[in-house]
Amino acid sequence: MSNTNITEIHKSLIDKCKQNETKAQFEIYKLYNKAMYNTSLRILNNANEAEEAMQDAFLKAFQSIDSFRFESNFGVWLRRITVNICLDKLRKHKIIFDQIDEHTNEIEEDNDTAELIEESEIMIKKIKTALSLLPDRERTVLSLYLFENYSHKDIAKATNIPLATSRTQYFRAKKKLLEQINKQ
Repeated sequence: MSNTNITEIHKSLIDKCKQNETKAQFEIYKLYNKAMYNTSLRILNNANEAEEAMQDAFLKAFQSIDSFRFESNFGVWLRRITVNICLDKLRKHKIIFDQIDEHTNEIEEDNDTAELIEESEIMIKKIKTALSLLPDRERTVLSLYLFENYSHKDIAKATNIPLATSRTQYFRAKKKLLEQINKQ
């Protein structure tokens, strides 16, 4: 199936969502719920809160679907809503997550990949441990920049910090992360 066909299917579903068709809303949910849950879990580091944030994001998206104008990919639009809801939850709780999510890409095991998988799992544990040791703000900036593809301008706006602070915290976090990984 080509990207054009996928885009047309998504457009059709979104148009139906704009007409409050629950079947279309459920189809959109099935397409994006895992990705939005993983995004929420990376930020909130709590499965229950991540599930709640994901549900809130879908509710907000469906309530404001008329504002979606196909100027960007729907998934990007929905991810921004999800991240904003997660950041709002963090502000309310004054908690910044301690680790990235436990989920990794599923890889089918066979004899040739078993060693690669084991090495990857060891590296993931090292990275997660190193991330957990970073100061809260630096960890948040690093995660938003690396894992959510936020620009420093977007990070500064979302976290209410100056643009220069976002850049500084990112570089400090990156340096500290590498130092921690090398110590392990």
